[in-house]
Amino acid sequence: MNGPAPNHGRLSGTQGTRLFTAEELREYAVAFSPPIEDRASAAQPVLAGRGQGFERLRFPLRTGKQTIGRRGDNDIVLDDPSVSASHAWLINQQGHYVIMNTLSTNGVFVNGKRVHEAILRHGDRVRLGQAEFVFLTREGGVGWLGRLAWLGTGMVLLGALAALGWWLL
Repeated sequence: MNGPAPNHGRLSGTQGTRLFTAEELREYAVAFSPPIEDRASAAQPVLAGRGQGFERLRFPLRTGKQTIGRRGDNDIVLDDPSVSASHAWLINQQGHYVIMNTLSTNGVFVNGKRVHEAILRHGDRVRLGQAEFVFLTREGGVGWLGRLAWLGTGMVLLGALAALGWWLL
């Protein structure tokens, strides 16, 4: 049999090219994308996706200006109908990242507040249309408060050992 391969009811191109829906392409992209090893740091911040459909997305940010939008010529492409073709700019200004709305239909929100322009800080929640991200300048784990708690626990244990040693002598 020399005909085109079965394609589960979908039309094929003249060379047997299989056609996919946008949702199928999104699922394939997520399933077959290589794991991203980029770790966030102050020198290399990351926009990390949140919520259904975005949780596996991570975009390392670079110096200069990056464009964000649905159109394929953006630096960060978000294939979501709630994201405008040219939705926002991310600009590194003297070591600070600024997000700027470029007259998008559904707006830019930082920590739940609609903004035209905002300086991003570690942990800020950024929403473009329905696409949600977190701005990271360091990876999760034990922060300074966690270390302080460990230090306090260590001091208590040290005090208890000292009291026990004094009592035994």
